[in-house]
Amino acid sequence: MTEIGKRIRLDRIMNRNTRRTVIIPMDHGVTVGPIKGLNDMKSTVNLVAEGGANAVLLHKGIIRAGYRGYGKDIGLIMHMSGGTILGPDPNVKVQVAEVIEAIKLGADAVSIHINVGSKTEPEQLKLLGKTAKICEEWGMPLLAMMYPRGEKIKSEYNVEAVKHAARIGAELGADIIKTNYTGDEETFREVVKSCPVPVVIAGGPKTSTDEEFCRMVYHAIRAGAAGVAAGRNVFQHENPTKMVRVLCGIVHEGLDVKTSLEKYMK
Repeated sequence: MTEIGKRIRLDRIMNRNTRRTVIIPMDHGVTVGPIKGLNDMKSTVNLVAEGGANAVLLHKGIIRAGYRGYGKDIGLIMHMSGGTILGPDPNVKVQVAEVIEAIKLGADAVSIHINVGSKTEPEQLKLLGKTAKICEEWGMPLLAMMYPRGEKIKSEYNVEAVKHAARIGAELGADIIKTNYTGDEETFREVVKSCPVPVVIAGGPKTSTDEEFCRMVYHAIRAGAAGVAAGRNVFQHENPTKMVRVLCGIVHEGLDVKTSLEKYMK
């Protein structure tokens, strides 16, 4: 029966026709504080929901505070990892919530953040395995943010490092992997082919232009990505609703960058 529950919940955060997703992470308040775009969470969630985003990703306190205003319904992913830029090591992520809390709050999935190569990698991997087991027992989808970050990592966009990080997430039980785009279709196709579960790309830092950001998403989709999980390039945009519509055009409609921008960024 848990398999049925997981399938139903996955349908709430992924498009049933394309089996792809547009997720807007807004967990940055813990990591870097209430940055631009995240002061009024209800309004921001409504704006991205209006654009057609499949899901938002939030910490439990924001969910409890009432993250939804009066806009359209949208899938909910509760984040379970925490760490700040003020701490001695920003790569350290600890568990700050439990799966049962997500169930009580009505979440459709949970997510955890793993920095492969960090000083606390063993503890983070142990948490990933433990969380995957609990999620399986409850029929709760698990999104694992898998990033190669640490002293031995020369570049967190290196294809071999990204492939390894993504594969670890799948091996230890995640249902969806979020990781860095490697910079081009050819190398990212290697990441997708070597990972047996859907892979979505991280939105990364705020880009200088919409076209630059959308090109990354477009080429990732061409390489086989199952979507995008983008935060700052959406919620810090002057019009988050239109930006989400552009992304949905690329991810779900198969539009190229120019066509989607011309169609939705009016």
